[in-house]
Amino acid sequence: MKKNGLYSKEEKIFQDKNKLYRAHSVKQIAYSTDPRDFGQVAKSIPCQEACPARTNIPGYIRCINEKRYGRAYELNRGANIMPGVLGRICSRPCETACRHGAPDNGVSVGICHLKRACADLKSPMHRIIEGLYAPTGKSVAVVGSGPAGLAAAHDLAILGHRPVIFESMEKPGGMLMYGIPEFRLPRDLLMTEINNILRLGVELKTSQAVGTHITLETLTQEFDAVVVAAGCTKPRVLEVDGEDLENVYNGLEFMKAVNAGETPVVGNTVAVIGAGFTAVDCARSAIRLGAQQVAMHIRKTMDDMRIDETEKHEARFEGIGVESLVQPVKILGENGKVTGIQFVRTRIEKTGTPPFKKSVPIADSEFFIPCDSVIAALGQAPDVHDVSDAFTGLDKDSPATGVKGVFAAGDFVTGSTDVISAIAGGRRTALAVDLYLTDMERKKTVVRLESHATTDRPRSYDFIDRVPMNTIAMDQRLADHTKEVETGFDPDQALEESQRCYLCNLKYEIDPLRCIYCSACIDVAPKDCIKMVETIPVNADGTYGRYVQTGQWNQVVSITIDNEACIRCGQCYDVCPMDCISVTKTELIQMDMDE
Repeated sequence: MKKNGLYSKEEKIFQDKNKLYRAHSVKQIAYSTDPRDFGQVAKSIPCQEACPARTNIPGYIRCINEKRYGRAYELNRGANIMPGVLGRICSRPCETACRHGAPDNGVSVGICHLKRACADLKSPMHRIIEGLYAPTGKSVAVVGSGPAGLAAAHDLAILGHRPVIFESMEKPGGMLMYGIPEFRLPRDLLMTEINNILRLGVELKTSQAVGTHITLETLTQEFDAVVVAAGCTKPRVLEVDGEDLENVYNGLEFMKAVNAGETPVVGNTVAVIGAGFTAVDCARSAIRLGAQQVAMHIRKTMDDMRIDETEKHEARFEGIGVESLVQPVKILGENGKVTGIQFVRTRIEKTGTPPFKKSVPIADSEFFIPCDSVIAALGQAPDVHDVSDAFTGLDKDSPATGVKGVFAAGDFVTGSTDVISAIAGGRRTALAVDLYLTDMERKKTVVRLESHATTDRPRSYDFIDRVPMNTIAMDQRLADHTKEVETGFDPDQALEESQRCYLCNLKYEIDPLRCIYCSACIDVAPKDCIKMVETIPVNADGTYGRYVQTGQWNQVVSITIDNEACIRCGQCYDVCPMDCISVTKTELIQMDMDE
């Protein structure tokens, strides 16, 4: 307390310490829409750029490292809506892009496992935080409760609208509920994250198929806007003789039956046709239904399969074989039942368009494989006319449908993709609907720039081996086909794996006006990431182009840190005699336009 306008000696010491603390804790923060900053983030944080939802991956991994699991969960949920679900079944494009997996850098970080870790390890009393807008009085019908529909409904509720979901099945979730086996995605966890969305005031109406129980035209009359997120429900077929035989299943219907608790007859030997996640799910489910021999038959090679290495490993561990470079030409049977498949062998031929290779049948290479059942898991396509004949064509780059007030999202627009892409599509559509209803752009994406101390991550962390996921034994898997195979990380494992992240959201920069060109930073850099450059070109979109390097000192205009190659070890920062290297934490965020 002040006495006669003066502080006591002890209070004066406290005040001085408090001022010193505040001086050192104040951070410089700026928000940028400069194309150069967006370009830098895209190049420097490849995992985030590869994520369709643009999840702040280094941010949430750092929070796990600090054991702030709740904050890590919120950083995830702010982008991808359902971290616990995606931490189990995401297709992991981020891990393919991870700089830690580049040549000479080791193996990519287990980003997906860490996403699950923050969901598993957060406090059971964790409070989900939502930035809610004032109610607008507008209502929106959402057709479909799959990932895209749930994401759209979530964001529309946040924006103050009243979403009502119409789901044709008895339970919500779409392919999450009916297409993915429970041993990969526990249903109680799925329903928890769905209920986290519904609690925002989202109304759910199940067993309501648009096109059958209610028409799209009726919805347009009763609601201010409509979002069609009906997904892909039309299975692709083999188009070969014998598909009408007994014990021939398409992948989607097979998984629906399994997830509904039914036991489709598979026999002892099962042939699965397909190379994606659904094909693997079908094969692993067939093993759990009692099949003794299950093999996947693919037109290309294992390297071309549209699944991650974890799924390949688990399939092999469970005894599932892969027959590559084969293509079915006929399903054979007797007395109406499957007896086998006739295949033709294929070869790979290069093409000039993505994926730059195709399989070509080899003449006179037919052969026969006996089997008791066939599962054709070739994927699905959207059934546009099942919803309405009003759609004349959908543009995958636009949520508009050509029908006033009607928008589309997710796989219904793009065709079959993956869960994280569907969620990202649903969120983009919600913003388009909000603009239509309010005639205002209420959110914008900016780059948040925050001054930062150099990394406290020791160089030794670069050499930590990737932490394997814990799984249950084979006998436990077969004893209960609903038991989750992967059991998650414990806190120590999550900490160890989080230490491997390079923290690519930290941008290291050299001030050219203070640099004396001593080259000390170049000498200590463990990677070729600090360059002598003579030109830094600017692209047509305003982003920086590739540095033009030089080895001649008289041509050097700057010594520059290439953040695409930098592993954020901080050694250049420590060795610089002029203190001319700064560190900035860069983050993509959505900002309210009125802030």
